[in-house]
Parts: sequence; C-alpha cells; structure tokens
Amino acid sequence: MSDAIKTVWLDSPPVNALGAALVEQLDAELMHIPVETRVVVLRGRGKAFSAGADITELREGRLPPIQDVAQTIESVPVPVVAAIHGFCLGGGLELALACDVRIAQTGAKLGLPEVQLGLLPGGGGTQRLPRLIGRGRANWLLLSGGQIDAEKAFTLGLVEDVVDDLDAGIERVAGAIAGQSRNALIELKRLLVSTREQADYGLELEAFMRTLESPDGKEGVAA
Repeated sequence: MSDAIKTVWLDSPPVNALGAALVEQLDAELMHIPVETRVVVLRGRGKAFSAGADITELREGRLPPIQDVAQTIESVPVPVVAAIHGFCLGGGLELALACDVRIAQTGAKLGLPEVQLGLLPGGGGTQRLPRLIGRGRANWLLLSGGQIDAEKAFTLGLVEDVVDDLDAGIERVAGAIAGQSRNALIELKRLLVSTREQADYGLELEAFMRTLESPDGKEGVAA
C-alpha cells in the first residue's frame, strides 16, 4: 500500500516560504505522479505547512506562481490530501484550498492575512474559499486577515479533520482513500472538479457507466 500513497513535501524549512524556486519544484513534482499512486499527500517540513509567499520576492515585485501550482494540484488525476501543521497562511492556505481533502494538526493556525499588508490573496484564495465554506464566512476571513486555529477551521468546514498526531491522521485518511479503486478515484476527482461550479447529472451518469464497465467495477459488482 505504500506505493499507493505519495508524499510531496514543501521543503524549505523552517516555515516553507513560497518563493519561485520552491513553487516551481513543487509544480514539477506534482506533474509527474507515478502510475501506481492512488492518493497524494501534500505536507511541509519543519515548523509549518507554509507561512505563505516569500516576502523578499514580494518586496522585489515578484509574485511566486502560486496560482499555477494550485491549478496543478487540481489537475493531479488522483485525490490530494493537505496535511497541515504549524502555520498555514496566505499562499500556503491557497495551496491547501486546492487540495481535495484537508486535515490539520491540533494547534495549527490558518488564515489569509494579505489584507493586513495592504494586499489581497493572488493564488486563488478569493475564489476557492467562498466555494468551500460559504461567502459570508469567507468574506470575514478575507476582510479581517485574521488567523483561526484548527478546531475553528473544522467548525467552519475549512478542514475535514483535526488530529493530535499528524502521521496517524495521514495514515487513517490517506489510507482510506488509497484502499479504493484507482480508476474510480480518477473518475470521481475529474467529476468533482468539473462540476464544482455547476451541477451536471449527465456527466455523473457517464462517469458511473465508465466505472461500471471497468475491470474494477465488474469485479466489485461480482463480489
């Protein structure tokens, strides 16, 4: 089962500031997922998932291509789970928002603080956050720039689970996904992404029929 779960690391400790080099490295790795992978886990090394964009590069007028890598996360054919610890702020949260499932360790802090710098999120945060937790709640987080803890994030629907032990949480959540048919997971992710803005029951039926006619589907029904 270990081959079915691929971990992709944000690897620029201590807080994994999202500079161009780190974002481009992350993008390249996400675009080359092994065929045996059924679920990708995105997590950060060091003290944080990611504290956001590299301020040094912003001072120089350079915006790391966070929106591009967020779109890459959505285009990964299999589900992506964000495993959050420490700070998950700004661009870091925007990457997590692009994932299919989010789990957070107790004590994690999440937020989009760009407004406090006279800026606004530029990596998809203003678009994905309202669709995930509702417009009013998203508006408050965006307009105040405040941080919330993992438990509050769970209450708002920003994360799907809060865990004391992140490794154990990853094993439980990603492991449950990894035990499913890869073909069904691919069909599900494609359908969920493509119908995020508008329901399409025809697409759902087409995807269902493809899974029913697949070797995994035939085996499952026969069993």
